[in-house]
Amino acid sequence: MFQRTITNQLTFFQKIKSFDFILLLCIFLIGLISCFSMYSTDGGEISYHTKSHVVRFFVFFLMMLVLSFFNIRFWHSTGYLFYLIVLGFLIWASFYGITASGSQRWINLYFINLQPSELMKVAIIVCFAKYYHRTQVSDVNNFKNLLLPIGILIIPIVLVVSQPDLGTSILIALSGLVVLWLAGLNIKYFVYSSLFFVVSMPFVIAFLKPYQKLRILTFFNPDKDPLGAGYQIIQSKIAIGSGGLTGKGFLKGTQSYLDFLPEKHTDFIFTLFSEEHGFTGSVFLLVLYAIVVFRILRIGSFVRSYFAKLYCYSFAAAIFIYITVNMSMVLGLLPIVGSPLPIMSYGGSSMLATMIGFSIVMSAKIYHKQLIS
Repeated sequence: MFQRTITNQLTFFQKIKSFDFILLLCIFLIGLISCFSMYSTDGGEISYHTKSHVVRFFVFFLMMLVLSFFNIRFWHSTGYLFYLIVLGFLIWASFYGITASGSQRWINLYFINLQPSELMKVAIIVCFAKYYHRTQVSDVNNFKNLLLPIGILIIPIVLVVSQPDLGTSILIALSGLVVLWLAGLNIKYFVYSSLFFVVSMPFVIAFLKPYQKLRILTFFNPDKDPLGAGYQIIQSKIAIGSGGLTGKGFLKGTQSYLDFLPEKHTDFIFTLFSEEHGFTGSVFLLVLYAIVVFRILRIGSFVRSYFAKLYCYSFAAAIFIYITVNMSMVLGLLPIVGSPLPIMSYGGSSMLATMIGFSIVMSAKIYHKQLIS
């Protein structure tokens, strides 16, 4: 009780001093890099994508700072509500959402076309962190206690797959499984699930959409259709390889400027950046991301609340997975699954979800002494 009173009596300036300024600086630097990269995708002009991305980044960055002042107990108390609201948005998108490029993933909120599946990546972590906050490790491995979390995880996955958006559904699943792992779920469940997944793979592939099957086949042999299905990944590899050690220079990427590279402002933004800034620039960006992940893990290591600790560790792992999947995808190490690079890729929903995730981390930092009963 005494500790709770001390925490609640923090002044405004004490809360500001409690920010992790190294984490904030890295987020801001990645955001600035993304703004210049978006400017490059628009051919060196301040066009639609650049204007939209810059406005979204600065608005959502300020929003993150404001939300950081919310007590970590607020995020704990609204964990289930957060999940239910996003789930409601997902259901709405499935029935009445905006359809684009054959997918019905967005809902019109007037100020933004929201993709609820992006928010679900964060909502599932908050929900599971709250669920396992007071659960003993012995109870975590009780099969009966697994039914509810599995149901909570499967419902949004099914909705997202039906949109269809297989890539995002996989990332949501991985986000939820990370929390289960960190909560203490026995490794045997992951082994059994993996074996079941491998055995059922032929049946799963049979239910995939034709373009999804084509992506898998293209992954194994992109040169089979170099001007069709394999075109994007081939051009991506050429762009990254042509960057060399120091890159071709800002606004001088030939693959980008000659429009050989499709989707360069979204999932393949790293390809454009790597071509212009080479291996050196790519390493610098990776170091920034590594510092971000490390700082989140560091915050999780000293917070007193198990909810905050579980959230920070899970969110750090999720960010690492998103970065790894995106970069593996553009390098041809994984099939193209439509995974944005956090902060860098164009997309308001992805930026919004990422900044909300960071705000909860920062809240955990400010209120690191806060106990949650």
